[in-house]
Amino acid sequence: MFSKKVEKSMEIDSLIGENIKVIGKIEGKGNLRIDGVIEGDIDYEGDIIIGEAGNVKGNIHCYDISLAGVVEGNIKSPKKLTLHPTGRLMGDAEVSNLIVHENAFFQGSCKMTSKKAEKIDNNDKKIEKVK
Repeated sequence: MFSKKVEKSMEIDSLIGENIKVIGKIEGKGNLRIDGVIEGDIDYEGDIIIGEAGNVKGNIHCYDISLAGVVEGNIKSPKKLTLHPTGRLMGDAEVSNLIVHENAFFQGSCKMTSKKAEKIDNNDKKIEKVK
């Protein structure tokens, strides 16, 4: 009667806790929360939440990423990157949507990707061919 419903996108399938350090590449599916330390690349078919205690030294490829900790590496996401006030990204981002909260830190470059941008690029190429 008083149970709370958790949205599917908020469910955590895997957790790397504060006292865990992983060295090497991580691959998987589902939603992942990182509160520990990872030294290596992450290739994940799902969403990733990096908590305030989370620290990643490596590149990340996932669907959607929420960053409240530290990432030293590049992020690639076909959806969204959210940098929370405690979040720090030192690296490049290639995302469809970027949300940067006040006091978040981002040092690098950002490339915005979308289906609409791809269509515009294709139209430019067609025009060049006609000339």
